[in-house]
Amino acid sequence: MAKTIKFAAMGLDHRHIYGMSQNMMNVGAEFVGWWTDGNPETLDGFEKRFPDAVRLSDRNAILENPDIDLVLIAAVPSDRAALAIEAMEAGKDVMVDKPGCTTMEQLEAIKACVARTGRIWSVNYSERFEVACVTKAAELVAEGAIGKVVQTIGMGPHRLNRDIRPDWFFDKQKYGGIICDIASHQIDQFLFFTGSTDAKVTMASAANYANPTDKGLQDFGEVALRSDQGHGYIRVDWYNPDGLPTWGDGRLTILGTEGYIELRKYVDVARSEGTDHVYLVNKDRCEYIDASDAGYPYFSRLVADIENRTETAMSQAHCFKVMELGLKAQAMADATQ
Repeated sequence: MAKTIKFAAMGLDHRHIYGMSQNMMNVGAEFVGWWTDGNPETLDGFEKRFPDAVRLSDRNAILENPDIDLVLIAAVPSDRAALAIEAMEAGKDVMVDKPGCTTMEQLEAIKACVARTGRIWSVNYSERFEVACVTKAAELVAEGAIGKVVQTIGMGPHRLNRDIRPDWFFDKQKYGGIICDIASHQIDQFLFFTGSTDAKVTMASAANYANPTDKGLQDFGEVALRSDQGHGYIRVDWYNPDGLPTWGDGRLTILGTEGYIELRKYVDVARSEGTDHVYLVNKDRCEYIDASDAGYPYFSRLVADIENRTETAMSQAHCFKVMELGLKAQAMADATQ
């Protein structure tokens, strides 16, 4: 009988920790405790969702506990690399909220730590790993439903929600810039769906158009990518209007040589209710698919990887490459802003 994977959380500063924790519990992992620095605004919601998890006054109680296999990290983005390295040095595998780090120096330190310790450093790109319609799209692409994928177009509009944002959200040194932060999702999807192991950033730009008094905020960003497998275009922003009934109208279009797939992840504006809408068009199909039951295989695969020292959830090379490209694109955008 396989042992139960035990996990703990270090840092609760982003609400993504809710999904990270719940999805690990959903695949049978045991949540044994958590530590966070101070009392972030996420704390009340976290304690309501996970009343049985124990708050620890010192993160060493996590690092020095040999029974803990996995550490989840959703601290302030600029702090995530140091916490991840600390956890890996203590013999733990790590799942980090995106972005996994905010500087190239941090990424190089993480790579060195993984090589030195043999631990898993996995970034939870939730717009793929926690979106059922992306799971369905991956199945369709693997079946050859649209031929060879040659381009992805990823759109990531987000609602600003100014009233609930902490100070670090408006400090570029802490969140890393809009491309490093949000667009890492779409970079991940480009590499995954085109089957690319590397890419060139051919264009990147960022700006602050709507929030001029917030000097550290970038509220618009775009990126173009090219690899030996295909092309990608990404647009992210903080302009999602209040009239939309959810936080963002995230979309992904996957173009193949024999058809295309469009994902309307969180809303199908003024049409179908619910989430996870897939539109498929190829030589003999032109249809809508409700993909809401396609599941989130990343989490069960990560459990298997922790047990078997495999890379079925996401290869380590892919995880590194997404952050590398995000940081390069951010640097290019900053140089031209």
